Amino acid sequence: MAESNKHFVLGSNIEAAADAGEGEAIFGCGCFWGAEKGFWRLPGVVTTAVGYAGGNNPSPSYEAVCGGRTGHAEVVRVVWNLEKIDISDLLKLFWECHDPTQGDRQGNDRGSQYRSVIYTNTQQDLLAAQASRDAYQQKLSSKGYPAITTEIKTDQIFYIAEPYHQQYLAKPGSRPYCSAQPTGVSLGPFQGCHYLLPEKVWSHFDWSVSHCVLRGENRPILL
Repeated sequence: MAESNKHFVLGSNIEAAADAGEGEAIFGCGCFWGAEKGFWRLPGVVTTAVGYAGGNNPSPSYEAVCGGRTGHAEVVRVVWNLEKIDISDLLKLFWECHDPTQGDRQGNDRGSQYRSVIYTNTQQDLLAAQASRDAYQQKLSSKGYPAITTEIKTDQIFYIAEPYHQQYLAKPGSRPYCSAQPTGVSLGPFQGCHYLLPEKVWSHFDWSVSHCVLRGENRPILL
């Protein structure tokens, strides 16, 4: 494995295909630096990588995506062990770590590249994403939030981002930045959910604290 393909925190291959017994999905929730750190910390996650998906250019670059010329969103590819963590757990982190009602922005970051997205590889995960969205919409509406704008699709191509973006927040000299604006609303149960992570895992995320992901440790949460 080339050093550039090695996950800076987990030590896994960030470009390896998901094996049997592993799931794979793509999440976009604002700037991909902070989003990736949230996912790699979850127990049972095998690897993560940041990149671009959902656009119309076959070879997107960071400059082109940020310029709004490709239609891609900044995203995180997540591969996980199906016996240790469920798509439900990943969806819980996804919905709670940002505000999915903001459209083409997240906090101070504006543009379609910062839109909220879930791209799944299986129909089962697609249905879970849709069910979780509907349940979360009810929770948000009760708190006065508008409609969720998250784009949910299957079979979108993931283009890995430049090496310097990978696990950026864990690397020496990185600029601690995250524009996500969590609503403070918890997901809870939804149709077909099957949470596997214990409740104590979520005590490591306090969305009432500004930039919670930045303040947390880089290493994975231990059970």
